[in-house]
Amino acid sequence: MQVFRLEALSDNYIFLLYNPTQNIAAVVDPAEAEPVFTKLAELKADLVAIFNTHHHQDHVGGNQQLMEKFPGLTVYGGIEDRGRIPGQQIFLEEGSQVQFAQRVAEVFFVPGHTRAHIAYYFPPEIAGETGELFCGDTLFAGGCGRLFEGTPAQMVNSLTKLRSLPDNTHVWCAHEYTLSNLKFALTVDGDNTDLQKRFEEVTAYRNRGEATVPSLLGVEKLTNPFLRWEEPSLQLATKSNEPVQTFARIRGMKDKF
Repeated sequence: MQVFRLEALSDNYIFLLYNPTQNIAAVVDPAEAEPVFTKLAELKADLVAIFNTHHHQDHVGGNQQLMEKFPGLTVYGGIEDRGRIPGQQIFLEEGSQVQFAQRVAEVFFVPGHTRAHIAYYFPPEIAGETGELFCGDTLFAGGCGRLFEGTPAQMVNSLTKLRSLPDNTHVWCAHEYTLSNLKFALTVDGDNTDLQKRFEEVTAYRNRGEATVPSLLGVEKLTNPFLRWEEPSLQLATKSNEPVQTFARIRGMKDKF
Protein backbone atom coordinates (compact mmCIF):
# COMPACT_ATOMS: atom_id res chain seq x y z
CA MET A 1 0.00 0.00 0.00
CA GLN A 2 1.43 3.34 -1.06
CA VAL A 3 0.23 6.60 0.51
CA PHE A 4 0.13 9.86 -1.44
CA ARG A 5 -0.40 13.19 0.35
CA LEU A 6 -2.53 15.61 -1.69
CA GLU A 7 -2.89 19.29 -0.86
CA ALA A 8 -6.40 20.75 -0.72
CA LEU A 9 -8.17 23.98 0.26
CA SER A 10 -5.91 26.28 2.29
CA ASP A 11 -4.17 23.82 4.61
CA ASN A 12 -5.91 20.42 4.27
CA TYR A 13 -4.30 17.15 3.33
CA ILE A 14 -6.10 14.34 1.53
CA PHE A 15 -4.50 10.90 1.62
CA LEU A 16 -4.73 8.59 -1.36
CA LEU A 17 -4.01 4.93 -0.64
CA TYR A 18 -2.84 3.07 -3.72
CA ASN A 19 -2.54 -0.63 -4.49
CA PRO A 20 -0.24 -0.89 -7.54
CA THR A 21 -0.87 -4.62 -7.90
CA GLN A 22 -4.58 -4.17 -8.56
CA ASN A 23 -4.30 -0.54 -9.69
CA ILE A 24 -7.01 0.56 -7.28
CA ALA A 25 -7.12 3.39 -4.76
CA ALA A 26 -8.95 4.54 -1.66
CA VAL A 27 -9.06 8.07 -0.31
CA VAL A 28 -9.10 9.36 3.27
CA ASP A 29 -11.12 12.54 3.94
CA PRO A 30 -11.48 14.02 0.43
CA ALA A 31 -11.86 17.71 1.22
CA GLU A 32 -12.43 18.31 -2.48
CA ALA A 33 -12.52 16.09 -5.55
CA GLU A 34 -10.13 17.71 -8.03
CA PRO A 35 -6.81 16.77 -6.39
CA VAL A 36 -8.07 13.20 -6.17
CA PHE A 37 -9.13 13.14 -9.83
CA THR A 38 -5.73 14.48 -10.84
CA LYS A 39 -3.79 11.83 -8.92
CA LEU A 40 -6.07 9.01 -10.06
CA ALA A 41 -5.57 10.06 -13.69
CA GLU A 42 -1.79 10.11 -13.18
CA LEU A 43 -1.91 6.60 -11.69
CA LYS A 44 -4.63 5.40 -14.12
CA ALA A 45 -6.30 3.88 -11.06
CA ASP A 46 -9.90 3.22 -10.08
CA LEU A 47 -11.26 4.58 -6.80
CA VAL A 48 -12.96 1.88 -4.74
CA ALA A 49 -13.42 3.44 -1.29
CA ILE A 50 -13.71 6.65 0.72
CA PHE A 51 -12.61 6.44 4.35
CA ASN A 52 -14.08 9.41 6.23
CA THR A 53 -12.98 10.22 9.78
CA HIS A 54 -15.79 12.69 10.52
CA HIS A 55 -18.50 14.79 8.92
CA HIS A 56 -16.94 18.26 8.64
CA GLN A 57 -17.19 19.75 5.17
CA ASP A 58 -13.42 20.07 4.76
CA HIS A 59 -13.24 16.27 5.09
CA VAL A 60 -16.26 15.17 3.05
CA GLY A 61 -16.55 18.00 0.51
CA GLY A 62 -15.39 15.80 -2.39
CA ASN A 63 -17.55 12.77 -1.61
CA GLN A 64 -20.41 13.57 -3.97
CA GLN A 65 -18.29 14.28 -7.03
CA LEU A 66 -16.16 11.19 -6.42
CA MET A 67 -19.27 9.02 -6.10
CA GLU A 68 -20.61 10.38 -9.37
CA LYS A 69 -17.36 9.55 -11.17
CA PHE A 70 -16.93 6.15 -9.49
CA PRO A 71 -20.47 4.92 -8.72
CA GLY A 72 -19.24 1.55 -7.46
CA LEU A 73 -17.11 2.87 -4.64
CA THR A 74 -17.94 2.30 -0.95
CA VAL A 75 -18.16 5.16 1.56
CA TYR A 76 -17.10 4.43 5.14
CA GLY A 77 -17.58 6.51 8.27
CA GLY A 78 -18.44 6.30 11.96
CA ILE A 79 -21.76 4.92 13.07
CA GLU A 80 -22.47 8.08 15.06
CA ASP A 81 -22.14 10.13 11.85
CA ARG A 82 -25.18 8.48 10.25
CA GLY A 83 -26.93 11.11 8.14
CA ARG A 84 -23.99 13.54 8.24
CA ILE A 85 -21.52 12.02 5.72
CA PRO A 86 -22.59 12.20 2.05
CA GLY A 87 -23.12 8.76 0.56
CA GLN A 88 -22.11 6.83 3.67
CA GLN A 89 -22.82 3.11 3.28
CA ILE A 90 -20.70 1.45 5.99
CA PHE A 91 -21.13 2.48 9.63
CA LEU A 92 -18.03 1.77 11.71
CA GLU A 93 -17.52 1.63 15.46
CA GLU A 94 -14.75 0.84 17.94
CA GLY A 95 -13.21 -2.49 16.98
CA SER A 96 -14.48 -2.51 13.39
CA GLN A 97 -12.03 -3.37 10.64
CA VAL A 98 -11.65 -2.22 7.04
CA GLN A 99 -9.48 -3.75 4.35
CA PHE A 100 -7.52 -2.27 1.48
CA ALA A 101 -4.57 -3.62 -0.52
CA GLN A 102 -4.42 -6.78 1.58
CA ARG A 103 -3.96 -4.54 4.64
CA VAL A 104 -6.48 -4.59 7.47
CA ALA A 105 -7.07 -1.38 9.41
CA GLU A 106 -8.36 -1.23 12.95
CA VAL A 107 -11.00 1.40 13.67
CA PHE A 108 -10.83 3.53 16.82
CA PHE A 109 -13.76 5.55 18.11
CA VAL A 110 -12.11 8.85 19.10
CA PRO A 111 -14.74 11.47 19.99
CA GLY A 112 -13.72 14.90 21.18
CA HIS A 113 -13.30 17.06 18.10
CA THR A 114 -16.72 15.76 17.10
CA ARG A 115 -19.02 13.30 18.87
CA ALA A 116 -18.61 10.75 16.06
CA HIS A 117 -14.93 10.95 15.06
CA ILE A 118 -13.09 7.73 14.15
CA ALA A 119 -9.49 6.93 13.18
CA TYR A 120 -8.03 4.18 10.98
CA TYR A 121 -4.83 2.36 11.93
CA PHE A 122 -3.02 0.00 9.54
CA PRO A 123 -0.48 -2.02 11.57
CA PRO A 124 2.87 -2.70 9.88
CA GLU A 125 3.00 -5.70 7.57
CA ILE A 126 6.47 -6.66 8.78
CA ALA A 127 7.92 -6.17 12.25
CA GLY A 128 10.06 -3.06 12.38
CA GLU A 129 8.21 -1.23 9.61
CA THR A 130 5.89 1.72 10.24
CA GLY A 131 2.19 1.54 10.91
CA GLU A 132 -0.11 4.09 9.29
CA LEU A 133 -2.56 6.12 11.41
CA PHE A 134 -5.18 8.26 9.67
CA CYS A 135 -6.51 10.35 12.53
CA GLY A 136 -8.37 13.22 10.87
CA ASP A 137 -8.58 16.14 13.30
CA THR A 138 -8.19 14.24 16.56
CA LEU A 139 -4.39 14.28 16.73
CA PHE A 140 -2.26 16.80 14.87
CA ALA A 141 1.50 17.04 14.51
CA GLY A 142 2.27 19.02 17.64
CA GLY A 143 -1.37 19.47 18.60
CA CYS A 144 -4.92 18.16 18.68
CA GLY A 145 -8.30 19.22 17.35
CA ARG A 146 -10.60 21.75 18.97
CA LEU A 147 -13.43 20.33 21.07
CA PHE A 148 -16.49 21.20 19.00
CA GLU A 149 -18.84 18.41 20.08
CA GLY A 150 -16.92 16.49 22.74
CA THR A 151 -15.57 16.96 26.24
CA PRO A 152 -12.01 17.09 27.58
CA ALA A 153 -12.55 13.69 29.22
CA GLN A 154 -13.58 12.18 25.89
CA MET A 155 -10.58 13.69 24.14
CA VAL A 156 -8.15 12.45 26.78
CA ASN A 157 -9.61 8.96 26.40
CA SER A 158 -9.37 9.19 22.61
CA LEU A 159 -5.79 10.46 22.63
CA THR A 160 -4.86 7.76 25.15
CA LYS A 161 -5.95 5.15 22.60
CA LEU A 162 -3.80 6.72 19.89
CA ARG A 163 -0.87 7.32 22.25
CA SER A 164 -0.82 3.59 23.03
CA LEU A 165 0.12 2.72 19.45
CA PRO A 166 3.78 1.93 18.62
CA ASP A 167 6.25 4.82 18.40
CA ASN A 168 7.05 3.77 14.84
CA THR A 169 3.63 4.86 13.54
CA HIS A 170 3.14 7.48 10.84
CA VAL A 171 0.63 10.12 11.96
CA TRP A 172 -1.26 11.21 8.84
CA CYS A 173 -3.20 14.18 10.22
CA ALA A 174 -5.42 16.27 8.01
CA HIS A 175 -3.98 19.79 8.33
CA GLU A 176 -0.64 21.58 8.03
CA TYR A 177 -0.78 23.18 11.47
CA THR A 178 2.54 21.93 12.82
CA LEU A 179 4.56 25.13 13.05
CA SER A 180 1.77 27.04 14.76
CA ASN A 181 1.16 24.11 17.11
CA LEU A 182 4.82 23.98 18.12
CA LYS A 183 4.95 27.74 18.70
CA PHE A 184 2.17 27.27 21.22
CA ALA A 185 3.77 24.15 22.71
CA LEU A 186 6.87 26.15 23.58
CA THR A 187 4.75 28.50 25.71
CA VAL A 188 3.74 25.65 28.02
CA ASP A 189 6.71 23.28 27.71
CA GLY A 190 9.57 25.59 26.80
CA ASP A 191 12.30 23.69 28.66
CA ASN A 192 11.65 20.54 26.62
CA THR A 193 14.83 20.10 24.55
CA ASP A 194 13.14 17.61 22.20
CA LEU A 195 10.48 20.21 21.50
CA GLN A 196 13.07 22.95 20.96
CA LYS A 197 14.90 20.80 18.41
CA ARG A 198 11.67 19.86 16.65
CA PHE A 199 10.62 23.50 16.41
CA GLU A 200 13.91 24.38 14.69
CA GLU A 201 13.52 21.47 12.26
CA VAL A 202 9.90 22.26 11.42
CA THR A 203 10.71 25.95 10.94
CA ALA A 204 13.34 24.95 8.39
CA TYR A 205 10.91 22.59 6.62
CA ARG A 206 8.26 25.28 6.31
CA ASN A 207 10.77 27.90 5.16
CA ARG A 208 11.57 25.51 2.31
CA GLY A 209 7.88 24.97 1.61
CA GLU A 210 8.04 21.33 2.72
CA ALA A 211 5.20 19.42 4.39
CA THR A 212 5.53 18.25 8.00
CA VAL A 213 2.98 15.43 7.67
CA PRO A 214 3.29 12.58 8.36
CA SER A 215 5.01 12.81 11.68
CA LEU A 216 6.02 9.87 13.88
CA LEU A 217 4.03 8.99 16.96
CA GLY A 218 7.23 8.57 18.97
CA VAL A 219 8.08 12.21 18.23
CA GLU A 220 4.57 13.27 19.23
CA LYS A 221 4.92 11.52 22.59
CA LEU A 222 8.06 13.53 23.30
CA THR A 223 6.94 16.95 22.04
CA ASN A 224 3.15 17.24 21.72
CA PRO A 225 1.70 18.81 24.91
CA PHE A 226 -1.69 17.23 24.20
CA LEU A 227 -0.19 13.78 24.74
CA ARG A 228 1.81 14.82 27.81
CA TRP A 229 -0.80 15.77 30.45
CA GLU A 230 1.06 13.63 33.03
CA GLU A 231 4.33 15.56 32.67
CA PRO A 232 5.25 17.65 35.75
CA SER A 233 6.24 20.63 33.57
CA LEU A 234 2.76 20.78 32.02
CA GLN A 235 1.03 20.21 35.33
CA LEU A 236 3.04 23.12 36.70
CA ALA A 237 2.10 25.30 33.71
CA THR A 238 -1.59 24.52 34.23
CA LYS A 239 -1.53 24.43 38.05
CA SER A 240 -3.20 21.03 37.97
CA ASN A 241 -2.13 17.46 38.61
CA GLU A 242 -5.40 15.89 37.45
CA PRO A 243 -5.03 14.58 33.86
CA VAL A 244 -8.33 15.74 32.35
CA GLN A 245 -8.09 19.15 33.99
CA THR A 246 -4.48 19.53 32.85
CA PHE A 247 -5.46 18.67 29.30
CA ALA A 248 -8.52 20.96 29.40
CA ARG A 249 -6.45 23.91 30.58
CA ILE A 250 -3.82 23.36 27.86
CA ARG A 251 -6.60 23.14 25.27
CA GLY A 252 -8.18 26.33 26.59
CA MET A 253 -4.83 28.13 26.41
CA LYS A 254 -4.35 26.95 22.82
CA ASP A 255 -7.83 28.15 21.86
CA LYS A 256 -6.77 31.67 22.89
CA PHE A 257 -3.25 31.50 21.43
